[in-house]
Amino acid sequence: MSRHDKPHIAEELKTIADMVRHAVSRFNEADLFYGHGTGNALDEAIFIVMECLHLPPDTRLEPFWNCRLTKEERHRVGELIEQRVETRKPAPYLLKRAYVQGIPFYVDERVIVPRSFIGEILTRESGFDLAGDPDDVETVLDLCTGSGCLAILAALIFENAQVDAVDLSADALEVAQRNVADHGLGAAIALFEGNLWEPLGERTYDVILSNPPYVDREGMDALPAEYRHEPEMALASGDDGLDAVREILAKASRHLNTGGGLLCEIGRGRALIEECWPRVPFLWLETENSEGEVFWITREQLISAGL
Repeated sequence: MSRHDKPHIAEELKTIADMVRHAVSRFNEADLFYGHGTGNALDEAIFIVMECLHLPPDTRLEPFWNCRLTKEERHRVGELIEQRVETRKPAPYLLKRAYVQGIPFYVDERVIVPRSFIGEILTRESGFDLAGDPDDVETVLDLCTGSGCLAILAALIFENAQVDAVDLSADALEVAQRNVADHGLGAAIALFEGNLWEPLGERTYDVILSNPPYVDREGMDALPAEYRHEPEMALASGDDGLDAVREILAKASRHLNTGGGLLCEIGRGRALIEECWPRVPFLWLETENSEGEVFWITREQLISAGL
């Protein structure tokens, strides 16, 4: 399908149902890859159509399913569907919007699309109590903050805490600053540019969060086209994927307060991590879509293990 066909297509597709069906067909035909907030062609199509029409993600689709779109809306949705196919860019980049646990964030190619399992762990109904009463948490650090989404979630959950957020990328911090401002959290969140612990001096924290780079060399070589639009520095972490995790574990205890702990996402590297640090009693946490990809470890456990 060429670009000059799109106005004709837009004229023929009248309703939201038409647009979603067309998008699913196009995505399946193009054999797209998912994983940036959706897991299949239908969910991707619904996300693009609903977000383009400014309908929030928690909107019930059924009342709108057979609603007719204006000509302008049809052309805009049709254009986005074709951009998704032709560019292979993740849909959040095309729409400049991603959601973590229903909370909206601005995103563009300066940051990876936020999708950390830590978001679910922080916001689950039972509450985050690994570090004690959330009201008693006074200091939180988000290492490798990217778009700032985990720092913002932390500021919303630990209402009495000052949150520091660190990233090596100045470009990523510009995105994070925008999100912090959009959520009105400038007084609660401080952003630092630098490599992991370097810009923090002797600061210590009750809770440290980190979703660092953890893709190994083999994994980077096999990435689908969609992931190649994301910053490589936010994904790649050496031959075995553990370069960043090694630096984090080596100094985490020095930056944790008594009773504090580190919540860290590492992808599918659990077996390798347990092999590299056999004395560390990692507590592996499950989420709706993951098992053994996020660990919690306390300051005292790190020190007892010689870290």
